Amino acid sequence: MQPNTKKFGWLAGALSVAALLASCTTVKPKDPAVVAAPGAVTPGALPAGPTSLPPAAPREFRAAWVSTVANIDWPTKPNLNSAQQQAEAIAILDRARAMNLNAVVLQVRPSADAIYPSKLEPWTEYLTGAQGAAPQPMYDPLKFWVTEAHARGLQLHAWFNPYRARHSGAKSPVSANHIAKLNPAAVKTYGKFLWMDPAEESASKQTLDVVLDVVRRYDIDGVHIDDYFYPYPIEAPGAAGEAAALDGNAPKTELDFPDQPAWQRYLQSGGKLDRSAWRRDNVNRLIEALYTGIHREKNWVLFGISPFGLGKPALRPAGIVGFSQYDKLYADAELWLEKGWLDYLSPQLYWSIAAPPQSYPVLLDYWVAQNRKGRHIWPGLFTSRIGAPTKDFQPEEIVQQVGVTRTRPGATGHVHFSMAALMGNRKGITDRLKASHYAGPALVPATPWLGTVAPGVPSVTAKRDGKGVSLKLSPGKDNTQYAIWSRYGNEWRFAVAPASRADVSIADDPKLGAASAVFVNAVDRIGNESARVPVAVK
Repeated sequence: MQPNTKKFGWLAGALSVAALLASCTTVKPKDPAVVAAPGAVTPGALPAGPTSLPPAAPREFRAAWVSTVANIDWPTKPNLNSAQQQAEAIAILDRARAMNLNAVVLQVRPSADAIYPSKLEPWTEYLTGAQGAAPQPMYDPLKFWVTEAHARGLQLHAWFNPYRARHSGAKSPVSANHIAKLNPAAVKTYGKFLWMDPAEESASKQTLDVVLDVVRRYDIDGVHIDDYFYPYPIEAPGAAGEAAALDGNAPKTELDFPDQPAWQRYLQSGGKLDRSAWRRDNVNRLIEALYTGIHREKNWVLFGISPFGLGKPALRPAGIVGFSQYDKLYADAELWLEKGWLDYLSPQLYWSIAAPPQSYPVLLDYWVAQNRKGRHIWPGLFTSRIGAPTKDFQPEEIVQQVGVTRTRPGATGHVHFSMAALMGNRKGITDRLKASHYAGPALVPATPWLGTVAPGVPSVTAKRDGKGVSLKLSPGKDNTQYAIWSRYGNEWRFAVAPASRADVSIADDPKLGAASAVFVNAVDRIGNESARVPVAVK
């Protein structure tokens, strides 16, 4: 997603199926030499001179959202066969790897449905055109995405919409095993949407059960939820509340969310909170349960939230105005940071650097200042606004936003909305990023509050082979990736390879020849590094 933008038709301008298929001749990643181009280690400058040891590995979360709702990113049409869906997925993952991204955030639950076989919710209509219908020939899309992402050294974060039960643009009938049919009391109509009522315990339990089911069954690296808590307020059925919020507008007369039955039960049970605080408490309890439950199942799976980018009105910096998620979506993101109920926050900072009412750097500084527990802050960038019919961004806006983020020590990455803009290379944005900020790979920042035990040291042997050095690698305990340093002249260069690869080739430099030193160390699921192994070349 990001969800605020799903109403904009231009978001669906991904590459055509034919173009994607033409770019894919295999579903397996190629294994080129892993050495980065000269001067390609980013972010941060490397020390010059023939130092005996390489510097610290570059660290930055570089990701893109891959939306399935409304076929924004993948699949580009709802009636592709399984081979075509897989080819499109491979094209996205290959583009992510070629750009030196290190993660994708894949929408696996658009509207109380699933892109994977589930006993809890039906297949999403965005795969086949009909809710409840499996892809043909049958395969497991989520397992496919996880396997192929990891083969390319990419993290795969599973993105869930926590409460939406039916999108306004849905076309197929609701299937018999959908929550709206099985538990209608937990689902409310709001405008053109169906919405799981956050006050109904069975609705929150459904979301928690769905998320934990995926955590148990799939080798994902993260769980990600978006900004759809209570729905964006609308003036009347059919209005697009999230689009108005992004533009800083509000409905004149809001349609209240129809949670009266649960509210009356709460009052009759002796509840003392006012209605707004009660609604926020409903959301807060799910957030805490998700964080606790995910880490109880698998401690290394990160939990991330991507809220609307404006914080509480009472805490905002001078000059910042606009929609209040605290008062309208009942999302208390500041509290979640204060309590440490997440591992990363990706606030949707979808405005420009030079927009005073919602200035990107001012908002970024605000969220960094709220982060007293030192969680990851990885803001969402509105990359898909490049080339929009109105209020479009030039590529330089996104390039500069990445640069601004790097100047804030408290912000260690970013997420692009969405992959369609990078696949289409809109106005050259993909080329611009690859030539500048993404010239070399980077590790995902470590998450020390989840553990600090170093992984085992890998076994490495090397020999000259043709025009380079061939490494034979065997992983140690808890190895997920290899971090590889090579020195050419006075310059250290950095590369990353998945621990599933047994053979890695380090190419000679056309001018400087063979690497004069090579070091390899392992990285685990939460970013801890092993000791470095100096490689003796035979």
